[in-house]
Amino acid sequence: MAETNRKYLLAKRPEGKPDRDTFDLVEEDVPEPGPGEALVRTLYLSVDPYMRGRMDAGESYAEPWDVGEPLRAGVVGEVVESNGAGFEPGDVVTGNLEWADYATAPGTELRPVDPDLGPVSTALGVLGMPGRTAYFGTREVAEPKAGDTFVVTGAAGAVGSVAGQIAKLSGARVVGFAGSDEKVAFLEEDLGFDAGINYEETDDYRAALDEAAPDGVDSYFDNVGGPITDAVFSKLNVDARVAVCGQISLYNAEELPTGPRKLGKLIETRARVEGFLVGDFAPRFEAATRRLAEWVAADEIRYRETVTEGLEDAPDAFLGLFEGENIGKQLVKVGERGE
Repeated sequence: MAETNRKYLLAKRPEGKPDRDTFDLVEEDVPEPGPGEALVRTLYLSVDPYMRGRMDAGESYAEPWDVGEPLRAGVVGEVVESNGAGFEPGDVVTGNLEWADYATAPGTELRPVDPDLGPVSTALGVLGMPGRTAYFGTREVAEPKAGDTFVVTGAAGAVGSVAGQIAKLSGARVVGFAGSDEKVAFLEEDLGFDAGINYEETDDYRAALDEAAPDGVDSYFDNVGGPITDAVFSKLNVDARVAVCGQISLYNAEELPTGPRKLGKLIETRARVEGFLVGDFAPRFEAATRRLAEWVAADEIRYRETVTEGLEDAPDAFLGLFEGENIGKQLVKVGERGE
């Protein structure tokens, strides 16, 4: 075991888009687990767009970090030492832990990872929070049905790519917005989407939807917000369902644009717009993970991971989310099992 532990702190609150100066990498002694705690060595670290909101002081559904406080994220790690935590050294676990080589946590805040379900990294992606977000947001909020047209933004990301495939399994026509020709090819050729739209190369989103979704939109899974959502709203059919999962296009905005201005369309269509948090479905996480694992094993859901090597480059992996650099789930690989 290493003698020192590297850990990231929030150096300052960003104004607009964060940069490297937002993060402070410090070194300290490896912590010792207290009663009921385990010491966990990080194998994989997740970076997710929602973490941007925790860097601000304003109110949000996730409590903000204080300046000088350790950053935290979803982690898959190996138990090094257990002090009555209910785990044994060598066990692989997941939890919301510090951005660090090593972290301690109460055993009650850790969950075992079953390597038989898939590579342990998937516990942060298709078989973890993003997969479950897609599962519940699609099946229980957006509710696509056979013959519907389902549109998803951020479609090549960890959540959107799974949401679109779940909608496809329901029999819907699936259209995804993504930010490059490579990502559109991933949607159409690897994941089986019916159409992909490269929003970076599209001047008129409504015209693109006229072509990709000629019968209108029955079900919309929104990860992005902004002008694309305005265009989708203009295409909503009667009784359409909109699941609002994220608004990444606005996360770095220093001043939010005036709006919303498209709600009149909801009167005409009697559409339902519903925001959701995956944590609301926590009692059913295990069942969702099992179902997702069955789909993955049967090659009915495919996934991709973008892996950055080394804790030192975790900030770059996070910042890259807002530049659209990842396809599928963005992870940081920190250590190896049994190292």
